[in-house]
Formats: sequence, structure tokens, C-alpha cells
Amino acid sequence: VQLQASGGGSVQAGDSLRLSCAASGRISTYSMGWFRQAPGKEREFVAAISYSGGLTQYTDSVKGRFTISRDNAKNTLYLRMNGLEPEDTAVYYCAVNTRSSLPDSSPREYSGWGQGTLVTVSS
Repeated sequence: VQLQASGGGSVQAGDSLRLSCAASGRISTYSMGWFRQAPGKEREFVAAISYSGGLTQYTDSVKGRFTISRDNAKNTLYLRMNGLEPEDTAVYYCAVNTRSSLPDSSPREYSGWGQGTLVTVSS
């Protein structure tokens, strides 16, 4: 499965963005996740979702602001980001976990990665 992330951009603090991740194949049995990497930092977990969308997991810093969702009929993953902060500036990557249907925060569990989309938040 190949992934294509889109929707990044340059915004002001407090603004919203919706990232999309289109998959080239069927993803309905796999969990998926979003990760991000800020300049000079390691890639970190943002959010993950189970195969059906019924279970989600978030890193503490985005809880209440970000929402992960998926449309299996469209083979697409989303990340709605509200109340963006300068600390959210990073390249955002979507990923698919072909070994599990449950959300997981470890990047080692994900076997397929998109190319990343840049989100820049200015104060």
C-alpha cells in the first residue's frame, strides 16, 4: 500500500487544517497513524486509529485539538487539526500498520509511510 499525504500549509496560531492521506490500496483491515517530525527532532507519534475507526489514540499534546478519522470506502485517512500552535510545526507523515487492526503509538509497528506534508504555524 502506497500512501500520499496532503493538506499541509502555512497558517497562523489558532487556525485549523485538515490533512488527508490517500492510500493506493485497500486499508480497511489495518490500523493507521499520523506522526510528525520537527526540525532537529525525532519523529514522534501524533494519533492512531483502528481499522474500523472505533478506537483512537492521541499524544497528550494534541488531545482535544486534533481528530483522526478515516473513510475506508475512499481508502483515506484524515487528521483534523484545530487550535494550531507554533509547536505543531513539523512534517506530518501518515502510516499504515499492516500487522494490526488496533491503534499503536510505536513507529516501529508501521510498515508503510507516506512522503510527508509540511505544516508551519506562525505566532
